[in-house]
Amino acid sequence: MTGPDETVDRKDDHVRIVREEDVEEPGTGFADVSLVHEALPEIHRDEVDPSVDFLGHELAAPVVIESMTGGHPNTTELNRALAAAAEAVGIAMGVGSQRAGLEDADTVESYSVVREAAPTAFLYGNIGAAQLEEYGVAGVERAVEMIDADAVAVHCNFLQEAVQPEGDVDARGCLDAIERVADGLSVPVIVKETGNGFSRNTARKLADAGVDAIDVAGKGGTTWSGVEAYRAAARDEPRGERLGERFRRWGIPTVASTLECLEVHDTVIASGGVRSGIDIAKAVALGATAGGLAKPFLSPAARGTGAVVEAAEDLIAELETAMFVTGSRTVADLRDADVVVGGPTREYLDQRGVGY
Repeated sequence: MTGPDETVDRKDDHVRIVREEDVEEPGTGFADVSLVHEALPEIHRDEVDPSVDFLGHELAAPVVIESMTGGHPNTTELNRALAAAAEAVGIAMGVGSQRAGLEDADTVESYSVVREAAPTAFLYGNIGAAQLEEYGVAGVERAVEMIDADAVAVHCNFLQEAVQPEGDVDARGCLDAIERVADGLSVPVIVKETGNGFSRNTARKLADAGVDAIDVAGKGGTTWSGVEAYRAAARDEPRGERLGERFRRWGIPTVASTLECLEVHDTVIASGGVRSGIDIAKAVALGATAGGLAKPFLSPAARGTGAVVEAAEDLIAELETAMFVTGSRTVADLRDADVVVGGPTREYLDQRGVGY
């Protein structure tokens, strides 16, 4: 079993590697999605309203700062900047896995800082599916209390765990544990992947288990298998390095996973390689409730709240422009906008029998 010190050190490794190394992979599917241009939108640009209801909380735009960090003193200021920006702009934010905070009281501040910096923002906690059996509903409630969370994300990262020498690879009983948490927790439960996506079949199981939202975190963008390959190389573990490299492109592309999940659940966050407000517009037009991004906010966070605010406002400006030139005054209008899906994504969806 991983000890507290190992968990804390791993958090620091992850942030450093994502910031400094080549851990990006293509293949989200967004390049295969086109929004049909409206040359006569018949609205004023200033009328565009990207606000949206997300799990009972109004967001200024359907944008989520995805779970990234916490659990190491070096991450406290990063989380402070991210949360303060979420508060200023009116978007949602999640913290990284709170396992470290539940194991080591000295790391709690790296998480609790988010509510101090964002007293009214929608903030969600984070715990691994593999740890639910150990912590139970009471343990997850401790994670909620740690940041006064509005929701909790349960992350599924079994590919990442499989390529970690210290990984937790016992996936037995996770679905039942998720159902118990969804039934007994005081706040909504989001279940999220970490870069490999959910299939329709898995999404159906999660819907039946009563989860409130699914965050697809599909293939494309940051590859956690690749992150672990870098960690293995630094420890001179060639087999782990080879294994991590081999699975860098494993998973269900983000667009395909989003559409698979939408067939069985009505609250889906499209994440995994989302890199622009146009990507978010495409995701919403396909039916997603919101789009989530992580790595694009990491470097701005190192520069402070103002840089994160600027990055978020750039995204929202791109989203609003896409809404304007599709004639979409509201997010509801954008969901009715015409979309064309082609290329490998269409082939994938056709073979899977998924509509769009």
